[in-house]
Amino acid sequence: MQRKPVLESAEVNRIVTAAREEAIRNKWSVTVAVVDDGGHLLALERLDECAPISAYIATEKARTAALGRRDTKSYEDMINSGRTALISAPLLTSLEGGLPLVVEGKVVAAIGVSGVKPEQDAQIAAAGVAAICLSRA
Repeated sequence: MQRKPVLESAEVNRIVTAAREEAIRNKWSVTVAVVDDGGHLLALERLDECAPISAYIATEKARTAALGRRDTKSYEDMINSGRTALISAPLLTSLEGGLPLVVEGKVVAAIGVSGVKPEQDAQIAAAGVAAICLSRA
């Protein structure tokens, strides 16, 4: 039987807090979503003045990163390189800003961020990931 690490609620809160702090530091209004490895929502926070649709997009970015076991930018890159069939893939968003959280070589969760430019969403998501990776190192 295999065993895998699982995030505790305190760790989920640490991820959201780190992402929120990165967004606030840069004066960016975003939504942050954290899902488990099956794509089920664990936390969602929409900052003031962020468009309501960002809650949906952030969650889908996180789900895609968790289920695909890779960052969502890789899908965007594939589509931009000509693999347009990916646009019709179910349960997939090809927008940058979703990152998996890997612990002990296993994807245990993912974070999705939406609300600003793609590279800024990814920067905020990376801050959330770093909060766990640094605490487990």
